[in-house]
Amino acid sequence: APFTAAGDRCSLIPCRSCPAPTPLQYGGLAGTHTCQINADVRKSIPAPPPLAPPLPPSMLFNCPSPGKERTLRLHWRALQSLPVLPKVSRFGTQTIWAGLEPVHLDTNKLEYLFESKINSSTGCRQKCITVLGVKRSNIITIALSSLAPPRLLPPAIMSMDCCVLDREDLQKLQTLIPSEEELCSIRDAKAQFPDSVLGPAEDCLLTLGRIPHLSQRLQLWAFALDYDSLEREIAEPLFYLKLAMEQLTASHTFRCILATVLAIGNFLNGCKASGFELSYLGKLSQVRDTHSRQPLLHHVCVLLLQLYPRSSDLYSDITAVMRVSKCDYSQVQSNLTQLQSCCKASWEQLHMLERDKGKELWGENAEGTLRKRLPRILKECEERLNVLKAVHRRVINRFHSFLLFLGYPRCIVKETSPEVFCKTVSNFALEYRTSHQTIVREKERENEREGETTASTPQCTQPQCLEHCRLQEVLRTPESTLHRDPSLPRSRRKKGMCTVLLLNKVSSSEAGSIMINDINFTLYYVVFLYDVLYYFNKVLNAPLKHIAY
Repeated sequence: APFTAAGDRCSLIPCRSCPAPTPLQYGGLAGTHTCQINADVRKSIPAPPPLAPPLPPSMLFNCPSPGKERTLRLHWRALQSLPVLPKVSRFGTQTIWAGLEPVHLDTNKLEYLFESKINSSTGCRQKCITVLGVKRSNIITIALSSLAPPRLLPPAIMSMDCCVLDREDLQKLQTLIPSEEELCSIRDAKAQFPDSVLGPAEDCLLTLGRIPHLSQRLQLWAFALDYDSLEREIAEPLFYLKLAMEQLTASHTFRCILATVLAIGNFLNGCKASGFELSYLGKLSQVRDTHSRQPLLHHVCVLLLQLYPRSSDLYSDITAVMRVSKCDYSQVQSNLTQLQSCCKASWEQLHMLERDKGKELWGENAEGTLRKRLPRILKECEERLNVLKAVHRRVINRFHSFLLFLGYPRCIVKETSPEVFCKTVSNFALEYRTSHQTIVREKERENEREGETTASTPQCTQPQCLEHCRLQEVLRTPESTLHRDPSLPRSRRKKGMCTVLLLNKVSSSEAGSIMINDINFTLYYVVFLYDVLYYFNKVLNAPLKHIAY
């Protein structure tokens, strides 16, 4: 029996199906079997719910294997619970994961393909082969960080796929072209250690080395992409030169300036020159007069504003001249020559690729790719290049004719470059605009001051104001200068004149400037009384007429 008693002491033999005894069992439940207690407890506990049915085989790929892990693990970040979406959402009320359809997988095949091999994880790590120098390896690694994976580079280069590689990527690839020495070193190291893995830089160079005519392909691809920009670098300066000649020819202000400077120069030199070289326009600001020390350009501008008030500041009329002054037309000529040589070399490279067409490892003639359209693109580029050469020749010849039109001698026409000539004219136009603006501002200030003076003086425009001004002039006029006013009646004219004389005499006597005799004073006093009586008769309409007489 598992429970026996020996005297006062009790011994407990543990049962296999019961837990270890506790002090409570010794003290409070002595003589009671532990299994019996557990059975009573089990009767009081309700039975657990039934187990869920097993998952279908199609969903087993989401659950880990109950046994030992025999496949590789995907170290992703699993979503344990899906977020609750709002009731009104643009994308619906459930996440994308809730609406996915179950996928039936061949678990046996997946287990075979992704079987976890214990020996491979416990074995030593494979050695990495590095042949290149540290600097070269760093350059390649940095370039690879912004390029497509190396395994995608050969088909993209063979088909010239612009969706995989753009112009910047081509420029980086041109710096990664491996040399024969580098390829030989990498192949020898790989042959010496066949079980080792190449480094990222060495693997990239070895992959690029398998592409035939890599350098020619990249150059041909770059020419097809860069032709428009190369053509624009040549065509834009020629266009601005043509426009500058047209603007100078049509500028009325430019002609007026030349005429004014020629007239001043002929007067100062005492000669009758037919013209002057335009390079002297830059020296007008250096010649100054001997009195006010103002430059000759200032006097030319003042004279031009007097003779031709509608003339402009010249700078706004010749904007294309400013652009031409910043171009280098010798570089334009060299760019045109270089473009011709690149076009010729591109045809040779294309013929080389056509000869080796059967040796290609990757499909390069996919429909719609740049490689398929290269012959048509090169033919179009050649036609546009011929047109560009003709335009360059005609514009330069027109510039030489324009210099002859301006009076340049034939011996220096071909030696004068467009940028030097336009630089002289643009600098003069900038100085002339500064002087023009200064003079115009001074005139505006003078007009403002004159306007303020005129505004302070009242202007009589109405008839009453005109009459008031006329009376003020009469009062300020001395006696000897008084004259009859035919606009007034005769009787009023005499009374008004007497009144003015009396007022003038009274004011003069107070000043002590004139001595009046008694006779004149009495006469003027009688006239004054007569005017007073006349005023009372006129205003009060009183019968004072007889008294006045």
